[in-house]
Amino acid sequence: MTDPQVALLMLGLFILLVLLGFPIAFTLLAMGVAFGYYAYHQGGPVESFSDIFNNNIFYLLNQNTYSVMENPTLVAIPLFLFMGYVVERANIVDKLFFSLYQAARNLPGSLAIAALLTCAVFSTASGIVGAVVTLMGLLAFPAMANANYNKSFASGVICAGGTLGILIPPSIMLIVYSAIADLSPLRLYAAAVFPGLLLAGLYIVYVIVRVWITPSLAPKPQMDDVPPPREIYWNLLVSFVPLTVLIALVLGSILGGLATPAEAAAMGALGGMILAVLYRSMTWTKLKESVFLTAKATAMVCWLFVGSWTFASVFSYLGGHDIIADWVGGMALEPWQFLVLAQVIIFLLGWPLEWSEILIIFVPIFLPLLEVFGVNPYFFAMLVALNLQTSFLTPPMAMSAYYLKGVLKKQIELMEIFRGIMPYLGIVILTMVLMYQFPGIALWFPDYLFGVYVP
Repeated sequence: MTDPQVALLMLGLFILLVLLGFPIAFTLLAMGVAFGYYAYHQGGPVESFSDIFNNNIFYLLNQNTYSVMENPTLVAIPLFLFMGYVVERANIVDKLFFSLYQAARNLPGSLAIAALLTCAVFSTASGIVGAVVTLMGLLAFPAMANANYNKSFASGVICAGGTLGILIPPSIMLIVYSAIADLSPLRLYAAAVFPGLLLAGLYIVYVIVRVWITPSLAPKPQMDDVPPPREIYWNLLVSFVPLTVLIALVLGSILGGLATPAEAAAMGALGGMILAVLYRSMTWTKLKESVFLTAKATAMVCWLFVGSWTFASVFSYLGGHDIIADWVGGMALEPWQFLVLAQVIIFLLGWPLEWSEILIIFVPIFLPLLEVFGVNPYFFAMLVALNLQTSFLTPPMAMSAYYLKGVLKKQIELMEIFRGIMPYLGIVILTMVLMYQFPGIALWFPDYLFGVYVP
């Protein structure tokens, strides 16, 4: 077999192993080392045990590990994670959800709207899809079930809302993308503001229209359950405003050039701790849990990076990236055809893979082609960011559905969740079409803040 054929075998075997349920990070690492041992083999007999390790793959693995640990862009990840875990344990989210529900009581599907808004705000602070969907499944789903909401409808709201955090800044996914594509995280954050708000807004519009057409999906609340307006305003003031102001300050300091993402994340983590103290929910136990979960999630992300970069390096060394780039380049595509092909491939990869593997392994295949087709890299990044929403919503590997099923157990069937998710999958695709037709949705704000992008 030629080296490019070995690279394609490597890729196919990786996808097969992931579908069989092997841990993704360590599968990437093991396959990178195994195929890298073949790729970097320098020949010569193995005369002693130490000769077994006389291979450049081990040097590459060491260098990749060191590069991940000392990458200044990635420092923001554990800090944003810590902020999210502190906010999650500060009992802020339940107050936020019920105050938003009370404020939206006159709108059709008020509980669903409150759930979407809470997901958007909390997922922005957290950035962890699993944590948002799990918490909202425990908090919002029982409230909607008690209000006689359709279970499939309610589950779709929670799953779709929980994925918004990987798009709306400050997003961990955009930090990862900036490190991979060597783009400015500030411009990426600015470019993601309006696409994220547009997607969240379309979700809310869909809920209102759907409930208006079919009121039985979400019965109106009993007026006896609604407190007086003064109490509603007070609840919003003490729950919605502080967390929103914290997120706005973190994002504003980044976009205003006052702080790097890592510095802003550090201040956000401190702000989350201050909020927890003010809400009188900060305890030593909760602080230890937040630190432990942050360390656990950060370690997972680091191993995923090490494995992915090792896999991608070997795959590229064997000629895998070149053979795919030559295949795409030989099709003589128009720019719009290239964009459609790239997004279809990423959409299909979202069935078996998570967003991190898609970003680290497959997106670098398309990056060199952007200049060939004259595509703005920030515009392409926003298309990818929107598309990666579908990786959590596309059956049969819709992770949002499995997160929700895991906490609800026998309260709902998995197929009911899948049915509830499908309309939001269509809304994501509609948002991508709108952004393609009107690129200013993604490009106007960064160009306004930082000047027109020049390649």
